[in-house]
Amino acid sequence: MSRVIALLVICCLFAGCSSSGNHRTSGTVLASDTARYAEGFKIYRHDGYIEVDIVDPWNKGRLLQRYLLVERGKTVAANLPQGTLVRVPMDHIVVYNSVHSAIIELLGATDRVVGACEVKYMDTPEMKRRLESGEIADLGQATAPNVERMVELGTEVVLASPFKNAGYGPVEKLGIPVLECADYMESTPLGRAEWIRIYGLLLGKEALADSIFAEAERNYLSLKSLTAGVSHRPAVIPEKRFGSSWYVPAGNSYMARFYEDAGADYLFSYLEGAGTVPLSFETVLDKGIHADFWLIKYNMEGEMSYSDLQTEYTPYSAFDAFKRRNIYTCNTGRNNYYEEFPMRPDYLLKDLVWIFHPELLPDGYRPRYYRKMKE
Repeated sequence: MSRVIALLVICCLFAGCSSSGNHRTSGTVLASDTARYAEGFKIYRHDGYIEVDIVDPWNKGRLLQRYLLVERGKTVAANLPQGTLVRVPMDHIVVYNSVHSAIIELLGATDRVVGACEVKYMDTPEMKRRLESGEIADLGQATAPNVERMVELGTEVVLASPFKNAGYGPVEKLGIPVLECADYMESTPLGRAEWIRIYGLLLGKEALADSIFAEAERNYLSLKSLTAGVSHRPAVIPEKRFGSSWYVPAGNSYMARFYEDAGADYLFSYLEGAGTVPLSFETVLDKGIHADFWLIKYNMEGEMSYSDLQTEYTPYSAFDAFKRRNIYTCNTGRNNYYEEFPMRPDYLLKDLVWIFHPELLPDGYRPRYYRKMKE
């Protein structure tokens, strides 16, 4: 136990101070990196450190966190502003979800991950191999991680997705920097994808991150241009009931923008916010009964069929998309949908264009994620 206490002290000394306010000490900004699409971060380059400001997505005009990136081996400047000190390139990383583990793998830095939570959802090849071999420790659930093991592993930084009015429990007391990765709150697909620049900074992979984003942007804009002049925009509804509610993307969410850019009319675009909104079945039925297309994501061993869907909940058969056999499904248990599309939105957009306007794509296109539902 004394070893753990000693490690806690070391972690506290390493982490520095943290603040979610807007205070900045005087200092010369040598350069600032302008985001073309993302609204959730700002980058300022100073002499001796890089300042990364994460915008609070739930409180306009406030910061969620400020991170001060200092290169390993370099002396920390005496006049740093308030913020959380992070040594870069990052090492001894703990990840809380599959999205961020996949980004790290995409940037070729999986060997720097020492621990992970929610490992049953991590299916990218290298992460899975390292988890199975024990090179990466299973730290349990993200809501209650094994903090003692985390300290024993020498964790230097934790990557987590923030939620409104939610904290990180005992981890916050360790003094280990928690990077609040709010990329999922962006309102556009390219805005979310542009966060790869932040991960490139943190991992010392800026050039690679920039090239990945440039390719995704180029492909995405090319696909978007194909649908700009379509004469008909088919109506679409997403997902299905989960428990007693039917969760749909809000009108300012990046998923709503996906549908728009793919040339579809998203029937819930009127809903405020950038996250998801729980609706009753009756509300969805009233609005979407005559929708041209219905897109469903699920996770199961086999492929979902119309009979499976009707057996699950008989009233589903009332939708026109069910009657006309215009339901498309994505089995997230058999592909890397959640891991890939945040940083490669062009992959998903191409599938959506194929669904709504197949005539715009070359014959023989094989969708990456979605399939037409079978009988």
